[in-house]
Amino acid sequence: MKNRHCEGPKKTSIINRLRRLRVPVNEKELDVLLISQPENIRYLSGFTGSSGWLLISEQNAVLATDFRYVEQAKRESPDFDITQTKQQLRDWLPDIVSDFGWHKLGFEANFISYDSYQKLSEAIKTKEVTIKLIPTTAIVEQLRSIKEPEELAFIKKAVELTDAVFEQAKSVIRPGIMEKQAAWEIEKSFRQEGSEGMPFEIIVASGSNSALPHARPTEKIICSNEPVLIDMGARINGYCSDFSRTIFLGKPDKTFRDIYSTVLKAQVTAIEKIESNMDASQADHFARSVIEQAGYGDCFGHGLGHGVGLAVHESPTINPSSSDTLIDGMVFTVEPGIYVEGQGGVRIEDLVVLENGKAKVLSQGNKNLLS
Repeated sequence: MKNRHCEGPKKTSIINRLRRLRVPVNEKELDVLLISQPENIRYLSGFTGSSGWLLISEQNAVLATDFRYVEQAKRESPDFDITQTKQQLRDWLPDIVSDFGWHKLGFEANFISYDSYQKLSEAIKTKEVTIKLIPTTAIVEQLRSIKEPEELAFIKKAVELTDAVFEQAKSVIRPGIMEKQAAWEIEKSFRQEGSEGMPFEIIVASGSNSALPHARPTEKIICSNEPVLIDMGARINGYCSDFSRTIFLGKPDKTFRDIYSTVLKAQVTAIEKIESNMDASQADHFARSVIEQAGYGDCFGHGLGHGVGLAVHESPTINPSSSDTLIDGMVFTVEPGIYVEGQGGVRIEDLVVLENGKAKVLSQGNKNLLS
């Protein structure tokens, strides 16, 4: 699992992604779409620098970046026209758009700030160029939600690494160690085994801290006879995994056993019933109804899951109000939980892929309450 080499998308993948992207761009009657969200840039071009922009039209694919990343852009995105930028977006974008003869410029409204939009609008007026700014949302994200075989292969590698590290982590999680120290030991294992970095901060939450769904590791000493919630993931070639387990150090009482059994039943029920072309809200309902029937409905306050790929939280969103539809090729978490304030919580989370109409579980870490 060690010493992985970072690979860019295959040329055929880039060509196909741009072809698919141009369909909604044309449908919205845009001359060009400005891509600014980092994961979207990487998905469409292979570029991994921290500063860059894509301009995608029917005929052109331009990658604009500053001096620091020009050479990197040439290596990672050889099929793009590379343009070196200077200063801020407002200083160079109106000129390049005007030079190409574009007039209707779509932009990612969920990523460009209002301040940047205002300054860009002012610059367009000052330069007296004819450019109409048109906000768009989730165009690239919708493409990203359906994973290609090479993407799924990287996600599976991240999942395999996470399963392996979890086996190591069970010996780390013991009475007498601080939550922070346990989290650091787990992170070191990920790094040593080849993870590019942590897709999110590892959670090790013990005792009453486990009742916080997004707890941060503290200096609390892990004790005997209490639950420990662990949430962790790896990143391989940009693609993430996401995984949670709850273990109990000692002998849990009947109430805690019942809570754990309820969460596990909710997860298994949802995974068995989820089907392609189903509303994501219905998938959430399968798990939520199990928890509600057990009397813990008020203790499950987050959604059942979320998409995972280049970002650890992406489309689809699986919660009671989601308008997303689950489609073959989507990869997402199934992570019901029960959190009892002042006592503790349980979450069990696996990554699944929709294949042939059903949810296939990718994570293989065991789900024994007593580790």
